[in-house]
Amino acid sequence: MARCDVCGNDYEHAFTVQSAQGDGVFDSFECAIHALAPRCAHCSCAVIGHGVGRGGKVYCCEHCAGHAGGQA
Repeated sequence: MARCDVCGNDYEHAFTVQSAQGDGVFDSFECAIHALAPRCAHCSCAVIGHGVGRGGKVYCCEHCAGHAGGQA
C-alpha cells in the first residue's frame, strides 16, 4: 500500500504522477488535482481545464482574466 501525499490515506490502489514539480503519490484524482493543478491568479480556484493565459498568468476563465486586468 502507498500513502497519499495530500490526505495521508493508505490505499492499495494509489498511483504516482510524475511532473516537472516532482513525483507525487495520490489515492484519488481529487488529491492529485489539489496538489498539482495551477491556481487562478484572480479567484484561486484550481484550473483543471484549459484556462486562460494572459500576461504570464493563468486564469480559470475570461471573466477572471478581465477582472484581474489580464485582457488581451
